[in-house]
Amino acid sequence: MANGGRRQTWCGRAALIILLCCCAVGGGCDAFRHSGPRRGRGVHVGTGFHAHSPVWEGPEPIYLCSEHYRNTTLDHFAWDPPEGRATYSQRYFLCDSYWKSGPDGEKGPIFVYLGNEADVTLYLNATGLMWENAPNFGALLVFVEHRYYGKSVPYGGKNSKQFLTTEQAIADYAEFITDLKAELNATHSPVIGFGGSYGGMIGAWMRMKYPHILDGVIAGSAPIWTFIGEDPPVDPGYYGKIVTYDATPAAGSAASCVPNVQKAWSTIQEMAGTVRGARAVKKAMTICDAVGLEGADSALALMEWVSDAFDMMAMGMYPYASNYMTNGQGYLPAYPIRAACSFLSEPLTGVDLLAGLAKAAGLLYNSTGDVECFDFTAAVNNASAEVDDMWNWQSCTEMVIPDSRDGVSDMFWKRPFDLDEYMATCLKTVGALPRPLWAQTQWGGRRIGTASNIVFSNGEYDPWRGGGVTSHVSDSITVFTIAESGHHVDLMFSHPEDTKAIKAARALEVTSISKWIAEARQNNKPPPEVATI
Repeated sequence: MANGGRRQTWCGRAALIILLCCCAVGGGCDAFRHSGPRRGRGVHVGTGFHAHSPVWEGPEPIYLCSEHYRNTTLDHFAWDPPEGRATYSQRYFLCDSYWKSGPDGEKGPIFVYLGNEADVTLYLNATGLMWENAPNFGALLVFVEHRYYGKSVPYGGKNSKQFLTTEQAIADYAEFITDLKAELNATHSPVIGFGGSYGGMIGAWMRMKYPHILDGVIAGSAPIWTFIGEDPPVDPGYYGKIVTYDATPAAGSAASCVPNVQKAWSTIQEMAGTVRGARAVKKAMTICDAVGLEGADSALALMEWVSDAFDMMAMGMYPYASNYMTNGQGYLPAYPIRAACSFLSEPLTGVDLLAGLAKAAGLLYNSTGDVECFDFTAAVNNASAEVDDMWNWQSCTEMVIPDSRDGVSDMFWKRPFDLDEYMATCLKTVGALPRPLWAQTQWGGRRIGTASNIVFSNGEYDPWRGGGVTSHVSDSITVFTIAESGHHVDLMFSHPEDTKAIKAARALEVTSISKWIAEARQNNKPPPEVATI
């Protein structure tokens, strides 16, 4: 038994760090469930937690690194007061086992992971693309933590967030790389950035803003076209549509899966409307005895809990068993949506339908195999609460990502995106009003044709593909979709079950890295004298 022999329960959105707000019944978070900012379909999610069965010889990667801290400028966009500039302690890791100089004496390139919304050690241990290619390139590996996450917390702690913005974080990385190269006497070393999900967005935006600091970026599953104000507009229903696609025969799932899931929502609502029906729902779905299920709010919370499981499993559509989406707590099977749909492979009704639905969601919520019953109202654990609190601020200021479901083009129920409600919820919960158009205004939306040296990869089965760069932008930006794959699988360690498409994606990325390094070496040479006329 996990947890010291105690019965284990789950709140999927909290335990997996995939929802901004996971409240006990009566906690007052219904607005978030309907149309407010949500981390499960806000950027993640997570994005990297643990390497999943990596092909890796030797100690865990982190033991090949040294931990460091530096005084980083708190506000990059204000002049220093008379008493001096304010700083905070930012954590980073240096991994120099493979760093070497070339025949000409020049130091090798620097591979930098641009940390996103979590403890940076999670990405350090998961980003196999960096580790597996560092020896061939003779590269120094660097993993930098995003401000306000992990141990990189400015003064005032988690309650003082006014300096938590993407532009401040990217400026951190620009300042850090510049100072690090000077400190290591590596001013001419090419620098290649890596990032997945929100980290990929950070990397792409940094290459656009500071092209003299990053010579190229691998941006895996980076949905930079997911914001309000895009032209043409982003489809706010893309996430649910792709999750639904994953549950169809076109993606290898059972034909009855989508119709069963669509039917399940009204079944839950109708049965939970009576005491006897609620009791039957709890029994069919293995819900803990102590958990109440009476009334529309409780039924909706249960529906959200199941919906989030499908959302998360869609991201984890990898061709092998993986513990990436479970934060190392048990394994999801290969192509988990297909496996979930196996419990809904024939037309079902009533308690049989709900039992199948619970088994499907249980692939995620009981990935360890030792959960005796489910508690869909469980409170947030402390670590998840801190991360969610930070992302709450980001999504309520500049990272406004519309998300809706209509129950027609997807397998869920009608949940329109209401910007007014979103903004009102933000004002109530974090005391700030979002600037819905700021991300598009600041980073250019779809108008990024002047950018260069970025690889944008997307997984065919990853719901974030709908907000990612999937069309040709320019000849200096590489865009591709990896067939039959999930969330930034190309950044991960190689696996015996990797498909040809995954291997081809990594090969293309390595080719791009080689080209960028060669270009940077050439550009770092003294320019020729200009002729006098």
